[in-house]
Amino acid sequence: MAQVFDEWESTMKLPTPRGPLTAFLFEELASPPRRFDPPSFSPQGPALYDEDLQLALFACYELHYRGFEEVDDEWEWNPSLLALRQDLEHLFEEGLRRTVPRPSPPGGTPMRRALADLVATTDGGPGLAAFLARKADLEQFREFVAHRSIYHLKEADPHTWAIPRLHGAAKAALVEIQTDEYGGGRLDRMHSELFRATMRALDLDDSYGAHLERVPAITLAIGNTMSLFGLHRRHRGALLGHLAAFEMTSSLPNLTYARGLRRLGGDAVACRFYDEHVQADAVHEQIAAHDMCGGFADAEPGLAQDVLYGAACGLTLDRLFAEHLMDRWRLGVTSLRQADLMAAGR
Repeated sequence: MAQVFDEWESTMKLPTPRGPLTAFLFEELASPPRRFDPPSFSPQGPALYDEDLQLALFACYELHYRGFEEVDDEWEWNPSLLALRQDLEHLFEEGLRRTVPRPSPPGGTPMRRALADLVATTDGGPGLAAFLARKADLEQFREFVAHRSIYHLKEADPHTWAIPRLHGAAKAALVEIQTDEYGGGRLDRMHSELFRATMRALDLDDSYGAHLERVPAITLAIGNTMSLFGLHRRHRGALLGHLAAFEMTSSLPNLTYARGLRRLGGDAVACRFYDEHVQADAVHEQIAAHDMCGGFADAEPGLAQDVLYGAACGLTLDRLFAEHLMDRWRLGVTSLRQADLMAAGR
């Protein structure tokens, strides 16, 4: 029987620092809002895998969502914090540029076709969905769900930032997609709520941010990419491309995830989140590629290449995430952060 957790809190607590940057940042955020001098910081290796950088960015972005229990809401627009976030974003964006080649402009190719070609030619990674369907044990599936909770418990929110920045066909299409994501205004049909039911069925804490301490940098980088694109008007094209790639590559994996969860004993309630996405995303795929991204490229042709770059970022990060899980599981170890590393703040 699934464990029943208390109703979730609207905010989470500041996590354990993972290095000097987050130690400094969290000490500031736990204090009354004030001006401070941003510390110098350089990633220790690739930015997408730097625990300190990704957690710091996640914390800065979270202030634009539900915030943290110990953090005054006035920190959200604090000039010193925004200056620090800008420095970190520059490092993150450089890391994305190094990792994700910028696709060629679509030229005369319709955006829908250009996106489909990009999806078809992008390396899909090591077959995470197939592994979860056929071979994963229950603990591995629970790990997968814990990772995904960082996004799915706020599902749709990052892409919603684009709505006031659009007009015409692209705006109407995005609203249509997001309306479904939010359950058409019904709490029990919101995709984030369906995911909570999956978590409860797997005896996982379904409260907002409950697994933040456990997930590594690459998981945080997936969410940070969405927030980066969503919070900057200049990235509106990339945000739409990211969403389109998400929708265009969702139906079959979710069908496979549902099969894997049923193999492990999941019932209809546990699998409803995945079942819902099989149907919804098949429709969303057409709306996102043709009406949303196609309409946007027609209205703002100078940003068409940004649409493809956002899609490429989403596809690449999903592959890197899958590689992390599969590499760890092949070694017979957890894909989540280990207790000794967490205790050391790394």
